[in-house]
Amino acid sequence: MDRDGHIAFPGLLTDSTREELTAALMRIFAMPVEDEDYPPRRFAAEFDSCLEGLVGHPELVGLARTVLGEEIRFDHAVALNRPGGSGPTAWHSHEYGEANPGLGFIRIFFYVNGFEAGDGGLKVVPGSHHYRDPALSAPTDAELEAGWLVGKVQPETGEPLRTEALSVPPGTVILMWTHAAHGVTPRSPDSDTRWCIVYAYRNPGEPSAARWISEEFERRQVPGTEGLMSLY
Repeated sequence: MDRDGHIAFPGLLTDSTREELTAALMRIFAMPVEDEDYPPRRFAAEFDSCLEGLVGHPELVGLARTVLGEEIRFDHAVALNRPGGSGPTAWHSHEYGEANPGLGFIRIFFYVNGFEAGDGGLKVVPGSHHYRDPALSAPTDAELEAGWLVGKVQPETGEPLRTEALSVPPGTVILMWTHAAHGVTPRSPDSDTRWCIVYAYRNPGEPSAARWISEEFERRQVPGTEGLMSLY
């Protein structure tokens, strides 16, 4: 995690958990977007009891604290389902704590049915999290390699930073520093939906532009979330 900016746990989710998550994400995917500022997919845990129950799940929270330490806050839970034919997501990173590297922010992706490289898969640049650059942006691999990556090296090895397309089996969980470079490849039109939800946690200390929690949900007494919901 410290060296590459992400770590994958292949097949960590049990078959029963995958079945429950698939059903929950299908429900989220089928919901109409009645309020553009409050869509079910961005506030996924607030619209489904299964997804809500994971916010304070002791194993998930324990995993976040293993990386961030004891003092953490829940930031968001977003459904990242990608049906066949979905387009790519450009290279990017997210802001948080650039002026205070002691503040960490991780996303924990549940890839329920996995993905193959080049088919709705996650792309990464191992070591890019060391640069903490929220302005990082490029629509294609070639443009990232010809621009932002030029001259940047992995501090621990001295090797030039390079893009990498991941491939993971069903039930994989991936932890990633939010300030690492990442993107997503297009989903093939012939492929089924890639089911995924991401839970994000951070050390409190600064405002978070990605904090998607309604006031109602912040007040809701979800088991296991005691101390996790307030901004600071």
